[in-house]
Amino acid sequence: MSYEVYHIPTNFTDAGRVMGVFEVRNLVEAVLLTLPVLYLSIVFLPLSLMPKIVVTLLIVAPLGGFGLVGISDESLTRWVGIWWRWRRHRRLITFRGR
Repeated sequence: MSYEVYHIPTNFTDAGRVMGVFEVRNLVEAVLLTLPVLYLSIVFLPLSLMPKIVVTLLIVAPLGGFGLVGISDESLTRWVGIWWRWRRHRRLITFRGR
């Protein structure tokens, strides 16, 4: 009896990911989340260049990280869809008392 040996590469789970860590969907959501904030903070902050860069980085970097990681290992739009479906279909339990 002969067995065939299949070698599984170490990076088999990296397919469809950016840098092997983030899903492409999360990357796109993070970019779409941070670009408007980046634009608004650069254009409308009444500061000189260096404080404007610092304030922008303090706002945009955590927002982009949040978009990359998501919530509970789900992308933000997928999580909002799940939450919205739960919100629409939930039922209220009332106490009927005796």
